Amino acid sequence: MIYCVEDDAGIRNMMVYTLNASGYKAVGFEDGKAFFKALENNKVPQLVLLDIMLPDENGIEILKRIRGTALTADIPVIMATAKGTEYDKVVGLDLGADDYLSKPFGMMEMVSRVKAVLRRTTPRADSEEIRVGDLVLNQAEHTVTARGERVNLTLKEYELLGTFMENLGLVFTRDQLLTAIWGIDYDGETRTVDVHIRTLRNKLGECGGYIDTVRGVGYRMEGRV
Repeated sequence: MIYCVEDDAGIRNMMVYTLNASGYKAVGFEDGKAFFKALENNKVPQLVLLDIMLPDENGIEILKRIRGTALTADIPVIMATAKGTEYDKVVGLDLGADDYLSKPFGMMEMVSRVKAVLRRTTPRADSEEIRVGDLVLNQAEHTVTARGERVNLTLKEYELLGTFMENLGLVFTRDQLLTAIWGIDYDGETRTVDVHIRTLRNKLGECGGYIDTVRGVGYRMEGRV
């Protein structure tokens, strides 16, 4: 279960809808009072999406309470901050936030960051793998094989491949990939993505063809049998 704490009903409903459509269970709360009441009555969520600008108790104070309580101290938290509020981002990360989103953010970016945080914070079985056709990505060992051959990838190439393999059929724009892989404040040009995709395809050999170019939009990976 993912809890979304956001006072804007339109944004909150879209977040919850997108997460549910992406295979998660999500519920929304308009303020800290409703959020903490849910914690008292329900089991602890997998992750919390927490807006900083909330009525009454703000997101920073809520984060302090989450981290200061034994039952909730280890819950992953992604903070939502207004664009340009560097101080809020720094304070949130210093207090133990796992990541942040700058408003306005896209729903695909949100899902990508949720997946990334859950990957980092959820214990994994030693043999957990993602398979797409002849590609195998072993998340426990951090290895990739293509048609049975080990492929040596850089960290960014590995993260790019993992993003595609975990989101089969979804189209990512270059800007979305820059945000998801290089970080929201990365100031490089989108050509960086093209260069990394080209290198990744070359290293994967025939399996490199699994990564499709969507002309005028970006890239996606389709499932292979």
